[in-house]
Amino acid sequence: MVRQSFRVRVVVVLLGCLTPLPADVSADGGDRPDAPIGIEQRIVWTTSRVVGSPDPPLPYRGMRAWPSLTFKGPLYIIAEPVRVAAKAASRRMFVVEQAGTIRAFDGDPAPETTDVFLKLDDRDTYGMTFHPRYAENRFVYVFSNGPNSNAEHKQNRISRFTVRDEPPFDIDLSSERIIIEYESNGHNGGDLAFGKDGMLYISSGDGTTDSDTNLTGQKISDLVSGMLRLDVDHPEPGQGYKVPEDNPFLKTPGARPELWAYGFRNPWRIHVDPQGHLWCGDIGQDQWEMIEIVRRGDNFGWSILEGGHPFYLERTQGPHSFAKPAIVHPHSEARSITGGVTYQGSKFPELQGAYVYGDYGTGKIWQARYDGEQISDHREIADTPYQILGFGLDPAGEIVFVDYAGPVYTLERVPPEAPSPPFPRRLSETGLFRSVKGHVVEPALIPYSVNSPLWSDHAHKERFIALPELSQIEFTHEGAWKFPEGAVLVKTFSLDQNAAEPATRRRIETRIMVIQQNEWVGYTYRWNDEQSDAALVESEGADQEFSVPDVSAPGGRRRQVWHYPSRAECMVCHSRAAGFVLGLSTLQMNKVHDYDGVQANQLRTLEHLGVLKIVLPGDDGKPTGQFTDRLLQPPEEYAALPDPFDKSAGLTARVRSYLHSNCAQCHVAAGGGNAAMELGFFTSNAKTNIVGVKPLHERFGIVDPLLIAPGSPERSVLLHRLATRGRGQMPPLASSVVDSSAADLLREWIESLGDQSTPAGGN
Repeated sequence: MVRQSFRVRVVVVLLGCLTPLPADVSADGGDRPDAPIGIEQRIVWTTSRVVGSPDPPLPYRGMRAWPSLTFKGPLYIIAEPVRVAAKAASRRMFVVEQAGTIRAFDGDPAPETTDVFLKLDDRDTYGMTFHPRYAENRFVYVFSNGPNSNAEHKQNRISRFTVRDEPPFDIDLSSERIIIEYESNGHNGGDLAFGKDGMLYISSGDGTTDSDTNLTGQKISDLVSGMLRLDVDHPEPGQGYKVPEDNPFLKTPGARPELWAYGFRNPWRIHVDPQGHLWCGDIGQDQWEMIEIVRRGDNFGWSILEGGHPFYLERTQGPHSFAKPAIVHPHSEARSITGGVTYQGSKFPELQGAYVYGDYGTGKIWQARYDGEQISDHREIADTPYQILGFGLDPAGEIVFVDYAGPVYTLERVPPEAPSPPFPRRLSETGLFRSVKGHVVEPALIPYSVNSPLWSDHAHKERFIALPELSQIEFTHEGAWKFPEGAVLVKTFSLDQNAAEPATRRRIETRIMVIQQNEWVGYTYRWNDEQSDAALVESEGADQEFSVPDVSAPGGRRRQVWHYPSRAECMVCHSRAAGFVLGLSTLQMNKVHDYDGVQANQLRTLEHLGVLKIVLPGDDGKPTGQFTDRLLQPPEEYAALPDPFDKSAGLTARVRSYLHSNCAQCHVAAGGGNAAMELGFFTSNAKTNIVGVKPLHERFGIVDPLLIAPGSPERSVLLHRLATRGRGQMPPLASSVVDSSAADLLREWIESLGDQSTPAGGN
């Protein structure tokens, strides 16, 4: 066929400008008819036994609640209790968007549009609630933080607004009455709810972006790191509230009487159940996520404790003993707990009265019951790919939840599955290997390598693609490729037992990623001592210690802990924001690979095999929906990451390549990293938000820290995180050894920046 005239410009981001990638960095081979091909003929893979799941099926899954609606950074959803004008039941729903907007829409039956209910300038909005007598007074309470234009001195603010009693029944901005406000510059908490007692409860985080460096967690002399309880119906003169007379610290010298409880890190979502219990989803930091049931005067221990476990034991305890969280999740199960609501619908009778909650980082959803003394019936009920930030109930009491990417979801039952063969519990049962001993894969598997590997504690890797039948990969020049149903990606990790003898290299783990029913799932297999097979690791993951060569260690060897990730941890990195597959992209795959002695460009080889499905662009460059199996241009005209440690490439390009492969799976727009940086290779320098930018989180005792301090490696938090293992390390998972070569590379780049001015885009 005739090649298309469409061209993708090969670029690398260099300190705010776009520069063509040097020829020695791009892939070799061009469009020469004599260019080598690594594999001459595609072999059909028909032996797959990677079907189903080793775990019992979960009962529910997410489905779009209102398919036509998508929101911008939604954080919360709530139903209107009554329609104000008619004093009758309402179907109106409200979604709180982060950037200061609350949107309203008719939830019955299939809305196409939304209306702006409230728009606040220069502020973020976190949550809202309705007054118990909303039908009479039309009062709505909104939690916001700002001003965003003053990043150093932001305040949490609770405002009361009045809803107009005529169409479009939106908020009258002139009706705002500030109930309370107080300084909070991070971990703001962000929720509010009326209790059965008629009091307004407000969750407040520790007010800092660090590990409670203001040491406020155990103080009762301020409002941060606390649960506030206010009487907004009987305010004191000149105030927006009155302190209830039964608040626990009303008569405690030096205490803020508004406090109901304290010792929270970032209590993101609160909920009052029909029995009056106050539930709180409290986001943890290093190892634990918490669901707390908050009582009068409770102290949940932050930052001496995290989830009831030691954190900074040397810090001064507050005046009360510690209360235990109701539920604690390790980071192998949850990464950023959201909290939830009590199910009150009829669609799922078995959930009636259960507290249903989820996690932003893993997309998992659980249920739990509480009888006033203990938790029961606590179990996982769904595993979604969504970034869940807020649960609500529709007017029928059915669960709805917002995904930070934009849609709103509800729950549906997982349909019964047809009987399938047992999931392979040994590598030899997967149909991926002709012989596991010796690591001989099926001939249909396609080997590959990447330009910029993810750091894996000195492990060597062997990678393969397994595509069922004659299926194809949907190719895109930017972003992750899309794989067909039943595709399996294979990666085997090996550690050297003797640095001087490569033959002593031992395989320790093989990880596979499989896509089924349009969802990726990760599994890991641990190799036995005989190197003859590998066994499936249980869902919670595992750790194993190895002795490895190290010339700097006593006796030339050291102990190294290898972490086999849990299935939840697999999907933290292999996230939707990263496209699920981390190494399978044009940037990574556009390189020469050694195919058993034949040096050939991988893109050209995959094209030759008919593996790629390339979308045809129209004259305007937009996708047409039509496909071809031929590359639209020679490989050297597509983008390619440079090898971070190839000094023939530019220093900045090498640093950006390393950050792309090791950090950008979380630190991209709508990714799992809760920092403002975006580290994808195509991101302009101004939008990376790292050079000259103050850290949003831990400062590690660094004086005058910046994420990247030009010319000052010792002040650069990003370098510290990269060069540290343990608390605060980056990446946070699956590494116990510092990548010293990468630390040296980053240090050299920081020094090269000198004392240049902060580029645009810092915050």
